[in-house]
Amino acid sequence: MFVVGLGTMVVPFDSSVNVAFPHIIRAFSLAIPAIQWVVIAYTLTYAALTLIFGRLGDMIGHRRVFIAGCACSALAFGLCAAALSYPMLLAARVLQGVGAALTLSCGPAIATSLYAEADRPRILGYYTMAFGMGSVLGPIVAGLMIGAFGWQAVFWFRAPVALAALALSFGLPAARNLIPQRFDFPGAVLLVLSIGGMLLALNQLQVFGWLCAAAAVGTVAMATLFTLRQLRARQPIIDVRYFADRDFALVNAAHTALNVAGFSIMLLVPFYLDRLGGLSVPVGGMVLASSPLGIVLAAPLAGRMATRVPPRLLALIGSMAMAVAQIAIGMAGAPANIPVLCVSMFVQGFGLGLFQVAYFDIATATIPRENRGVAGSLVMVTRTIGVVTGATVLMLIFQTMRTGALGAGMAEVPAFLTGFHGAFSIAAALPVLVTVAGLLRGWGRVSRG
Repeated sequence: MFVVGLGTMVVPFDSSVNVAFPHIIRAFSLAIPAIQWVVIAYTLTYAALTLIFGRLGDMIGHRRVFIAGCACSALAFGLCAAALSYPMLLAARVLQGVGAALTLSCGPAIATSLYAEADRPRILGYYTMAFGMGSVLGPIVAGLMIGAFGWQAVFWFRAPVALAALALSFGLPAARNLIPQRFDFPGAVLLVLSIGGMLLALNQLQVFGWLCAAAAVGTVAMATLFTLRQLRARQPIIDVRYFADRDFALVNAAHTALNVAGFSIMLLVPFYLDRLGGLSVPVGGMVLASSPLGIVLAAPLAGRMATRVPPRLLALIGSMAMAVAQIAIGMAGAPANIPVLCVSMFVQGFGLGLFQVAYFDIATATIPRENRGVAGSLVMVTRTIGVVTGATVLMLIFQTMRTGALGAGMAEVPAFLTGFHGAFSIAAALPVLVTVAGLLRGWGRVSRG
């Protein structure tokens, strides 16, 4: 578990790159909007490839894919830090996305394979905790290192971690009794085009030009073809018939929606603290860590609870906690009440942590054990789609309402709060809808099953 956690943590450590954005802009003399491609090159790559590598891991062995991911990540971090031009940095970020996809696709499968099925929820709790720890530590480490070593530090400090995971991962047990299978190359291409088109359309939503429209149309077409291909393929990338189960379809949609809502903190609260918090940058970073800290503490607890509490009930509790917290954060005004804000963000992260472990448990229980790489990858893909959607849609809502308020003659702070409250109202509505849908589906029942 330590080895898997070590290899996994280098991915959420990428939250450190956000802290380096102003320094990267100055280093390469970029316009501010150009920095978005640092995010797109990485996120689009690993989101599009994670399910494919999960399927590959089920075929050739999860350890092989995980080892390849650690090696690829270590190389990518070095190339990012050594980039002499912006195109070189973007190319290295694509390679980093490949490494992240390889690692994330098989990490949960390896972790659960090391223990009996009865221990699966507890192990998934530890895995989720490791992911949350990376999110907590990333910005803190970046804040300490950028001033002393420059923007390159947010990349090269992860290379030794990836190399350590690489060296130790050879001690993981090798796969046994693998059944020869065919890889669905046409399905893989259609999946990459579907997810890539979706993320590109979301990224271009704020300008809504021809690129956004073309990407949206292409996404629908490719997703339709992918679904038809998976229904016909003897050995598909993922058997889409699992989604005929309404509860399984709902928990996947709910995880996406809750990650849309959850990203509202990292997206908008930094601006709120900058304008109304009156805090230093390090203290502001510690305040922002309240949410991922909630995930870190909730994950192992959820793993233990899942052995006694039905996973759907655990998911329902998590969505309810998120709903309450999102509403509380959305009511923040001027001056900022930092203690209340910290508690609210912690509860939000705690609720998300409960839901994620429950969702991991449901996904790995629904999809057969021999396809556990696909199951774990599905969790990561829905999370990524939710985060990218939140970053785009919530910022669009915020900017639209703030600009409208400024146009109506409001001062800067009231106009900012108008946009802030509007975005968080939408963010709060999502966990509320998930809670209502879960109750209607009977997730509140105490009996297992």
